[in-house]
Amino acid sequence: MKYVSYLRVSTKKQGQSGLGEEAQRAAVEAFLNGNGAKVVEEFTEVESGSNDQRPELEKALKTCRAHKATLVIAKLDRLSRDAAFLLNLQKAGVRFVAADMPEANEMIVGIMAVVAQAERKMISDRTRAALTAAKARGVRLGGFRGHKADDNARRKAADVKSQRANGFASDVFPAIAAAQKAGATSLRQIAAELNRQEITTARGGKWSATQVQRVMDRLQHNT
Repeated sequence: MKYVSYLRVSTKKQGQSGLGEEAQRAAVEAFLNGNGAKVVEEFTEVESGSNDQRPELEKALKTCRAHKATLVIAKLDRLSRDAAFLLNLQKAGVRFVAADMPEANEMIVGIMAVVAQAERKMISDRTRAALTAAKARGVRLGGFRGHKADDNARRKAADVKSQRANGFASDVFPAIAAAQKAGATSLRQIAAELNRQEITTARGGKWSATQVQRVMDRLQHNT
């Protein structure tokens, strides 16, 4: 299996001294040792656990998706103290495992998902009750949309598909850029390098020059 390692320290002082970071790296290495695991790349973040804005984690997730790898961390609390953040990690489509509790990762995320669903239901119930009360007071709520609802649904579906394609292109771009930097000058050479690194296409297949061109066109269009 392929893994991407993510380490996090809470303060700049810890990041500069290596305190905490070294212990996390040792825990991850001990977990992976003897399993024939391949570490694709390591990312280190200097950020408080209360902050969900983490650029290094985003890079790690992109690398995981590009390489179909699993995110490995030393301890569960290295990701976040916020349950909603782990739920977002689950939605990102990236598998992860914690070295200190390798058997609990899916269970923890599952419990958090249930909690999040319960919270959303309570919010929905409160909103519905507020709308019912407003209607009882004579407040006009919305209007007839006719066939516009179907058109909106189709547009939303197309937007979701486009967003997924854009996300995949963004995930694989670092690998394309690295291939070009290493000397790949043609689309065929870039495709060969992606295949050599075992990076699959969005559908899980092998790369061709045409598919590389489509990704690059999408990236250029979105810049």
